[in-house]
Amino acid sequence: MVGAGYAGLLATKRLDRLLRRHDVTITLVNASDRFVERVRLHQLAAGQGFSDHSSLRRQLDGTSVRLVVGRVTAIDAASRTVAVDTPQAVGAPPASIDYDTLVYALGSGARLDDVPGAPAHAYAVADLEQATRLRHRISQMAVRGTVVVVGAGLTGLETATEVAESCPELRVRLLTSADGVGSGLMPRARRHLRYALDRLGVVVHTKTVVAEVREDGLDTCDGVPFAAETVVWATGFRVPELAHASGFATGEDGRMLVDATLRSISHPDVYAVGDAAAGISPSGAPGRMSCQSALAMGRGVADVIAARLSGAEPEPVRIGYVFTNISLGRRDGIIQFTRADDSPRRFVLTGRAAAVFKETVVRSTVRKPRGGSVCSG
Repeated sequence: MVGAGYAGLLATKRLDRLLRRHDVTITLVNASDRFVERVRLHQLAAGQGFSDHSSLRRQLDGTSVRLVVGRVTAIDAASRTVAVDTPQAVGAPPASIDYDTLVYALGSGARLDDVPGAPAHAYAVADLEQATRLRHRISQMAVRGTVVVVGAGLTGLETATEVAESCPELRVRLLTSADGVGSGLMPRARRHLRYALDRLGVVVHTKTVVAEVREDGLDTCDGVPFAAETVVWATGFRVPELAHASGFATGEDGRMLVDATLRSISHPDVYAVGDAAAGISPSGAPGRMSCQSALAMGRGVADVIAARLSGAEPEPVRIGYVFTNISLGRRDGIIQFTRADDSPRRFVLTGRAAAVFKETVVRSTVRKPRGGSVCSG
């Protein structure tokens, strides 16, 4: 197992439970010894603290899983080996780990190379290091300083509202290329979203496309400059190039192409889960990158592998959706209930009740889940 995000960690723990009576060794490789609650990184960036469930060794307590802390640098599909750079062996050749079955769960990172200047001057919240860097930047800003968040998807909305609530002395602007915010929500949810943004003082600029990010702000394709001490880039995610570089079949976005059981269409001894996998949703399209998809895949791939090792033919993995959670600060939110294909239902929960609902769901994902949790997003 390479990668210990939501999908990788859940798959690892579920496999350990399902294969206790089998003569197998489960090895989990991750770049750090911490499990990162990615759906909380906007809170960290805004200067908040929260309960730490991050120790992978604590998460794996009571299992027989072997944890290897290191960065995966290469996968040799022909020899079935994974090359890992470990912190304990700085300057030494990468360690080589053999596998019979590989689960690829390396997730995704911020898509920072969309426009000139973004890699050098923009901040992001896609991983722990980026969120910590943004947290430090915001803490150093002067009163009435401006934070511009580019992108009004879930990450952009949650970051903008969290910063606005936690740092009311700052000015927060939200830029989107769309003609509005909350396009996937029912009208009642969209109205509440606009109310919350107005209440928190977040100024929304629609139909705005960024041409370049500067140290002191950004320029748009319409020639309109925005001055800002901090620009946060939240326009989407990009997967690592490792799957493609290793010879696995991938789509145009770099995600590994898999069948209905999440097995690579080019390498039957390899599976992919989470953001790095193009798992098929009920709509027939690849599932969106989200914690909710990741947990469904993590749970499903464990069942598939356990079935095949037992000589049984596994059922297809179902990647369905239940709701979309959006936190709007700590005391407000939106729960848009959805059909399995991610299309919105009429039922919407808003306000304090939605905030409590989301917090309960998020907490459930890190309490040593055994496969029944449903995450937000």
